[in-house]
Amino acid sequence: MIIKVAFLLVFFAIMLAVGIYCRRSSTNVNGFVLGGRNVGPWLTAFAYGTSYFSAVIFIGYAGQFGWKYGVSATWIGLGNAFIGSLLAWVILGRRTRLMTQHLGSATMPEFFGVRFKSNALKIVASIIVFVFMIPYTASLYNGLSRLFESAFGIDYVWCVVIMSVLTGFYVIAGGYMATAINDFIQGIIMLFGIVIVIAAVLKSNGGFTEAINQLSQIQAETNPEMSGAFVSFLGPKPLELLGVVILTSLGTWGLPQMIGKFYAIKNESAISKGTIISTVFAIIVAGGCYFMGGFGRLYADKIAYSANGNPVYDSIVPSMLSEMSDVIVAIVVMLVLSASMSTLSSLVLTSSSTLSLDMIVPLREQKTGEKMSQKKQMLLIRVLIVFFVVISAAIAIVQTKSQVTFIAQLMGVSWGALAGAFLAPFLYSLYWKKVTKAAVWVSFVSGVGIMTVNLICTLTGNVFINAFFSSPINAGVLAMIVGLILVPIVSLFTKKLDDKTADDMFSCYDKTITVRASKSLDEK
Repeated sequence: MIIKVAFLLVFFAIMLAVGIYCRRSSTNVNGFVLGGRNVGPWLTAFAYGTSYFSAVIFIGYAGQFGWKYGVSATWIGLGNAFIGSLLAWVILGRRTRLMTQHLGSATMPEFFGVRFKSNALKIVASIIVFVFMIPYTASLYNGLSRLFESAFGIDYVWCVVIMSVLTGFYVIAGGYMATAINDFIQGIIMLFGIVIVIAAVLKSNGGFTEAINQLSQIQAETNPEMSGAFVSFLGPKPLELLGVVILTSLGTWGLPQMIGKFYAIKNESAISKGTIISTVFAIIVAGGCYFMGGFGRLYADKIAYSANGNPVYDSIVPSMLSEMSDVIVAIVVMLVLSASMSTLSSLVLTSSSTLSLDMIVPLREQKTGEKMSQKKQMLLIRVLIVFFVVISAAIAIVQTKSQVTFIAQLMGVSWGALAGAFLAPFLYSLYWKKVTKAAVWVSFVSGVGIMTVNLICTLTGNVFINAFFSSPINAGVLAMIVGLILVPIVSLFTKKLDDKTADDMFSCYDKTITVRASKSLDEK
């Protein structure tokens, strides 16, 4: 216990110190929300990766999908690396940075408002973020409960309180820079932690070859058709696996807290380096998490089961770690805390800045006819950070203690609703001048509508379309695909921005810049 507490105290002290240190870079809204658009490659790449991978992945998804698909669940992590990280940086990074600075937008809702000359779009986008970001934020605490109870014997409520207070403090004190620096530190912990944990899990099962051999024998006697399924290349359910890969990988392209990292990046060099760093980070952390989870069935006699006989997925990874040394357990606790706090800080900063800058400040200025000062805007954002931290912590506690079905299901549809609403219009808007305001509205309605109907069907016991799409994961994939199809079609038949306005917006891509010969060959 002394070892575990000592690790935690050092960890907490560093997080607090970073928050205090970064106060000087958070004296105005631009510095607090975007780090002055001057953040280098390592901080940006780690901020992107740590916001991507939380305790939901390490504890929940790794256990759930590792149990369902075996070691083929590793494909999910690789999809996250090459689609969710590499392609996201290549396709979105540079264009997002250029256009958002050109339009003067600091958040995704503000981007839609300025890009399509529509205050209503901005406000509705802010509402979507507000409604679906809170339950998503609350879900971050879920993976911590069993781990902390087994490691420290303390109630889940105290875990939530400590994590929320600490995260709230350094975000309020240092804003984006404090979040980015702490994300870097937490990312280092995640990188080393996952390697150590994988090695420990394999060692406890006789090494890699023996662990694979044991996994291949599962269900060989009771269900011969499933013999070796959990060590096969694509696993027992390839189509379902593909759905998980698409949602967890492509979905990040439409999440405000992820795209916001590109707003703040410093320069071209930072984008080039950041692309490589974030991809390698994702391969190790995400690939490692799902690979480790693939061995969960070897612990079938130790995990918890629900009344209907199904495994409690959040208990799988903690059960895998329960018999390891105190030092490894302490490292795992720090790993999971790092994963959760980094994502939590990104979400609350995104939520508070969006709600304040895109809704409250414009409405107040419209009502009073006066410009709100930077000082007051900063105070408002900080107050809203407290609000988001408190409300998400309260929801997490209520859901765990009372098992409110609605909250649990809402957490499940949050990612799909946000990605389904925002991915298509944001992506097309960076590349195509002829995207229309009507097409953006259609994407908002279809994304949120599909996931809302899926939620209602789940709560009422009805089937959404068919059994395959009843899963919130597959419904989320459907929401994204529908948006990607509808936006260009609707844009062809609805009113577009005038050519001069559209050309001006895209002029940021046409500026001529001078580079060194080492970067580009002289045509002569």
